[in-house]
Amino acid sequence: MSTTAGTALTGADCCAPPAGDATLDPATARDIAQGFKALADPARVQLLAIIAAQSDGEACVCDLTEPVGLSQPTVSHHLKILVSAGLLAREQRGRWAYYSLRPNPLTELATGLIDSTTATAPSA
Repeated sequence: MSTTAGTALTGADCCAPPAGDATLDPATARDIAQGFKALADPARVQLLAIIAAQSDGEACVCDLTEPVGLSQPTVSHHLKILVSAGLLAREQRGRWAYYSLRPNPLTELATGLIDSTTATAPSA
């Protein structure tokens, strides 16, 4: 028997299923995880911060290699992951690709997680 804040819990209380159907469907869970996984690399977080700090809100891949100290192919790989995760938008201009933050990408990640778990929760 375990206790929570001085209240004894029986086996049935302790192991009861969550209220409502507060689970993510597999496709939504994959999408949300992809976004968080993209942010799990410090170089990618740096790239997002550099792009966000640009006065015009965008940066050319050629301008991103020096600040993060990585080669152009490595930076391009990280940017591709950020685009695939929906955090950045990419625009090709001649030889160079320009990247910009999508509107509210981090808010979308959090909202997707919250909305998918509360959408089916019972209302009070």
